[in-house]
Amino acid sequence: MKKLKVIIAGGGTGGHIFPAIAIANATKRLHPNCDILFVGALGKMEMQKVPKEGYEIVGLEIAGFNRSSLLKNFSLPLKLVKSFFKARSIIKDFRPDVVVGVGGYASFPVLYMAQQARVKTLLQEQNSFAGKSNKILGKRANSICVAYENMEKFFPAKAISITGNPVRANISSSSLNRAEGVLFFKLDSTKQIVFVFGGSLGAKSINESMMAGFKDLIAENLQIIWQTGSVFYEKAKQAVSGYESQVKVFEFLSEMDLAYAAADIIVSRAGASSIAELCIVAKPVIFIPYPFASEDHQTHNAMALVHHNAAQMIPDVNCKQELIQKIILLSKDTMAQELMHRNLKPLAIKDADTKIANKLIELAN
Repeated sequence: MKKLKVIIAGGGTGGHIFPAIAIANATKRLHPNCDILFVGALGKMEMQKVPKEGYEIVGLEIAGFNRSSLLKNFSLPLKLVKSFFKARSIIKDFRPDVVVGVGGYASFPVLYMAQQARVKTLLQEQNSFAGKSNKILGKRANSICVAYENMEKFFPAKAISITGNPVRANISSSSLNRAEGVLFFKLDSTKQIVFVFGGSLGAKSINESMMAGFKDLIAENLQIIWQTGSVFYEKAKQAVSGYESQVKVFEFLSEMDLAYAAADIIVSRAGASSIAELCIVAKPVIFIPYPFASEDHQTHNAMALVHHNAAQMIPDVNCKQELIQKIILLSKDTMAQELMHRNLKPLAIKDADTKIANKLIELAN
């Protein structure tokens, strides 16, 4: 078997890192004689998460465009130039057969320089609305793996394959039941459980809404598993003091499979990776899309499920006014819960990692 050399570029959030690792693992499973190098952004969570999975990673000094604070973009041009030079050097030294872009800060400079060097590139577009960077890269990408239909408006039709978004193996192949999840979190199985998370980094509007309203949820006999992210964790811990039996607060949850298993209702951002997981889990979900996502792609992602009657959605600006009441109403509406469960199931794709790995190997050959 010929040695296969692959670079996987991207990161910034768990929504990019976990799918990237899933693609790497699937590639190794299908083609054991392969050498995989990750390229991420210095200071971002991939620099810790990827080595823990047994892969080498190189960091670029790069950051994304900050839409909430324009002043923070002052040093961006210099960082971009340095990243392009570093990306070119990495490609020259590693000599990959294929470069895969999973989105996130490091994806653009690495794929762009790979295309300049005439190296085969595979683009993994997670969202239903492609961002500017991926539209540029898509013009010259050899293969574009997407999760939604009608992506021809962003990319050349001949390059597109609908593969779905890769999901962590412990979630895609989970056989955990609700009783195991309830036991793990030491909750009461006779009461409904709401699992609230704003992605791996947390979500300010969701956290503030929960802090203001968790007692109202408890008054309705609901229990809460709450992943806050690092910034809000201490504040949330103090707020729920005395209510620890009904509200379980975590900075970051490694046991997402158990949280999904325990949950009756889920509150989440609408990142593509979370949506892919939630379609597999098929639990009633309320989305609060991140308002500063490029091209507002999280709203587009959420609406793709809302149109299928598979989810509910609250705009971020209305979160504080509406979230708690929406959770309470949904907890009392068993028909709405069952409808979402039934409509989410057909949207699940469990083998996206294998489909993308096969495309990658096909390109290399």
